[in-house]
Amino acid sequence: MSAQESELSLDPEQIDGSARVDAIVAQAAEVSRAVAAAWIAEGRVSVDGRTAAKSARPRAGASVVVRVPAPTSFTEEHMIDLPVLYEDEHLIVIDKPVGVAAHPSPGWTGPTVSGQLVAQGVSISTSGAAERQGIVHRLDVGTSGAMAVAKSERAYSGLKQAFHDRTPTKVYHAVVQGLPEPLKGTIDAPIGRHPGASWRFAVVEDGRHAVTHYEVLEAFGRASLVEVHLETGRTHQIRVHFSALHHALVGDQQYGADPKVAAELGLTRQWLHAYRLGFDHPVRGGRVEVEAPYPNDLISSLELLRG
Repeated sequence: MSAQESELSLDPEQIDGSARVDAIVAQAAEVSRAVAAAWIAEGRVSVDGRTAAKSARPRAGASVVVRVPAPTSFTEEHMIDLPVLYEDEHLIVIDKPVGVAAHPSPGWTGPTVSGQLVAQGVSISTSGAAERQGIVHRLDVGTSGAMAVAKSERAYSGLKQAFHDRTPTKVYHAVVQGLPEPLKGTIDAPIGRHPGASWRFAVVEDGRHAVTHYEVLEAFGRASLVEVHLETGRTHQIRVHFSALHHALVGDQQYGADPKVAAELGLTRQWLHAYRLGFDHPVRGGRVEVEAPYPNDLISSLELLRG
């Protein structure tokens, strides 16, 4: 393995013996099925110590290891502003803008949180895979809001464990199409790869446990502002759960939103914002609580809805 590559060992508990290795790698590494297949063809994936074939179906609990290629380098053309919501010598919480990825990944050539922090002279933890150093949780490229990054090794270890144990408070605001019924409720539905489109997710019978709590804050007729509390943190969880209720997030065409509504509101992305983040400080103790204000595009869309 070259110095620029990193090694990703998959959680054996996520391998139940039913899925092909390319689908497993795609979900774990958050890449497309095509990228996962290319890695397998290059001999980058092993199952129980042996180079895997694309069609292999690892046994339940198998050891799957991926040699992830070196990520795209940070460049000056990607310089962005990362507003700081909280910072000390151990960690930083930023207000991630839309259009910024949490960390480099294959195929992504845009700005990243980790790359920008390094470019700004912020020293972040070196723990974790090379392309994910300091990153303890992620937000989608199309989602804005509060995101924590570890600066010290102690903070990285403590925050990673906290997010694994689901102890942080994660509150999102979203605008969904129509009016969810009931106005306050819980969506408890397993999430996995969409059976007909591996590049997105869906509620599927054999998916991973996923629970979303929500409450409607404002109803506008054609859309509603909703506060969302995540009990679990599956990929695209909020987007998938509301799509399954036939109340897709406004602007989220990937999950069935009407593009006309987004166009009328001047939106070019899904209306989803990580509004509040709270967690116990992993080194100092005490509670860290931050709120990220709505960015301008979301403010403008709300003004149009309130009309």
